[in-house]
Amino acid sequence: MTLTRAAVIAEIPPVPLTIEGYSVLHQMMRVRWTAWRGLDAAVKDSLLREASERLSQMQARSNGQSAVYSLLGHKGDLMLVHFRESFDALNQAELEISQLGISDYLEPTTSYVSVIELGLYESTIKTYRELAERGIEPHSEEWKSAIAETCSRQKEAMRPRLFPDIPPHRYISFYPMDRRRGEDKNWYSLPIEERGRQMNEHGLIGRRYAGEVKQIITGSIGFDDWEWGVDLWADDPLVFKKLIYEMRFDEVSAVYALFGHFYVGIRVMATDLGKFLNGELPQATGR
Repeated sequence: MTLTRAAVIAEIPPVPLTIEGYSVLHQMMRVRWTAWRGLDAAVKDSLLREASERLSQMQARSNGQSAVYSLLGHKGDLMLVHFRESFDALNQAELEISQLGISDYLEPTTSYVSVIELGLYESTIKTYRELAERGIEPHSEEWKSAIAETCSRQKEAMRPRLFPDIPPHRYISFYPMDRRRGEDKNWYSLPIEERGRQMNEHGLIGRRYAGEVKQIITGSIGFDDWEWGVDLWADDPLVFKKLIYEMRFDEVSAVYALFGHFYVGIRVMATDLGKFLNGELPQATGR
């Protein structure tokens, strides 16, 4: 059935299209320092060799890597970040870590499950309008086919952003966030065009920091307690404060953003795990 243009416009879905890439797991852990320090040196060496070998393999994967970070503050001692091609592969990574002998000395504090996500506000609005002009009924087979074609084309064009290597930078900042759903200000009640405008202006700030920080956004609606996760990587941690502080004055953050706990860490290469567990943070190396 073909509807009138006005009727189609009235029925345009409010949900923007998204394309997804790697599945992502953040594991935050606390080291059982007393038990670890009490181990015989030979036992420590054996456990470290096993862990370093396995983590080196996970770190060097070509289809989704893992990385280890030393966390600052009381929220944990280590954060492991895993990029994988599916949730099944994420679970396998989690199981591999749990089977290491060193896991007896690691206590999970929290975790976060999400997928790398790119929101297609501009493409969504353009596609919806074109379909409306043609009088195509929302959610009809013809509509679904056009949407699938748009997403497929965009996913291929954005493949490097959807399936990236874990950035090699020394510092990481991870935090989850929501969009406000209050009685007075509700992000989800705004028209899709207005949400698109605000997100475009928000993105302009991030692009000004492109040479200083690498940002990866992950979607977690239906997967975890917040709606999105944000990972920032940089070689100077002060850029995290400057970028996020500037974004707080942007409309989409100032009015609608809610933030969870922040986790800041320093990269620990798999071969340096022993140094970390012996109380020595490895120095930065050239990339």
